[in-house]
Amino acid sequence: MTVLKHKKPLALIGGALVLLILAGFSGSQYIKTNTVDFVQVYRDGQLIGDLSSQDQAEALLSRKQAEIEAANPKAQMVVETGEVTYERKSAYKAKPQTAATLAKLESLLTSHAVGVELKVNGKVVGIVKDQATADSLLQRVENKYAPPDTVKNKTLEVKALSLSTKQTAEAPKSATSLKSVKFIEKVATVETDVQPDEIADPNALYLKLVKGVVAPTKYTVQKGDCVSCIATKFDISPQVIYERNPWIEDDMIREGDVLDLTVLKPQVTVETVENVTETIVIEPTTVVQKNSNMKIGESKVIREGKSGRKALVYQLVKQNGYLMKEVLVSEQVLEKTIPAIIMKGTKVVGEGTGNFSWPVSGHKVTSSFGGRWGRMHKGIDMIGGKNIMAADTGVVSFAGKKNGLGYAVIINHKNGFETTYGHLSKITVKKGETLEKGDVLGIMGNTGHSFGTHLHFQLVKDGNLQNPIKYL
Repeated sequence: MTVLKHKKPLALIGGALVLLILAGFSGSQYIKTNTVDFVQVYRDGQLIGDLSSQDQAEALLSRKQAEIEAANPKAQMVVETGEVTYERKSAYKAKPQTAATLAKLESLLTSHAVGVELKVNGKVVGIVKDQATADSLLQRVENKYAPPDTVKNKTLEVKALSLSTKQTAEAPKSATSLKSVKFIEKVATVETDVQPDEIADPNALYLKLVKGVVAPTKYTVQKGDCVSCIATKFDISPQVIYERNPWIEDDMIREGDVLDLTVLKPQVTVETVENVTETIVIEPTTVVQKNSNMKIGESKVIREGKSGRKALVYQLVKQNGYLMKEVLVSEQVLEKTIPAIIMKGTKVVGEGTGNFSWPVSGHKVTSSFGGRWGRMHKGIDMIGGKNIMAADTGVVSFAGKKNGLGYAVIINHKNGFETTYGHLSKITVKKGETLEKGDVLGIMGNTGHSFGTHLHFQLVKDGNLQNPIKYL
């Protein structure tokens, strides 16, 4: 009976415990359900306020960036946000003050423009929007004097040098390949803070770079001046002088003449180095067989000569499109000539063979025959050993001072050919003297209308100027 009395109180206690546990579980669930997640926004470590999510702040920053860019389309704009950080939080029935927090964050934002300064020799010549614009602008300036498709011509140069004898007839007369392009001045780009109205229009800045300013310049020719000397003195191409003064003929200028040297002064100078390959005809030499049984002046063709071909590579240095320097750097025979054979009677004293040798030992051609700086260059210029030699046997028809050529010697080869040697510093032969091929006729010099010690060599056949390289 005693046991039965204690069963009911125990049951009541157990039920009470269950109710308490259930009540505790329900309260915890209620708190969890009403807990709100949010983020606290900080700028440079200082608390700004609470937001429902981080996306709200980032959307504000993106919107401000878009607005400032739309208001300043020509400039690169930067919104100064400072260091914005976030910290995730949770609280019971929290109510983030989103609107107030975004308003406060927006009030702290500022903006400024950045640009890229274009400097030439340390001097700012203009400001553009960004680095891509600066790079594009400088490339455009280079392309004005070195178009990108110039590089493609390298294949033509290789083709011209490697054609077989059969293919040579179809070779291009000339081909140009670009070897290098650079600015003479020191050109740099630097990013910097700017005012939006300081950003220059790229097209206007391009014209400033390539045209610069025009400085009218007049020059009175002094005693001893020459076209090349004046060009060097003013650091311009002789081509400029010829273009501005079309009255100049055969390089003749006199003391007191007034030259117009007006030229554009661009902000930058683009220097290009080009190799020009020309394929020219090599005239055949003539082998003369003497026959004492034939009368003087009689001749007989034993074999017709056949022309050959030669590839010449000239290196041209240009500044802003004007030729500053020209040098023959290589020559390659593509097709050999076949000499003509002629039988002649008793040889006339002083008659040449028609087979010409270089008049200078260790020769280096510095200027070619034909158009140069907008004018006709009647021969070729070369440097090398100081002694000037007769290119073939002949008789001296002139030895003295000649307009433009200074001290000069002319040889009549008695076979239709005539050669001229100009700018000598000393003449060692006399008119009427018979010279054999290789005889010294003078010393290389710099007389007449000349710039720098060199030999000017001309060749005439039957009264017509010829390219000497065709016969050398």
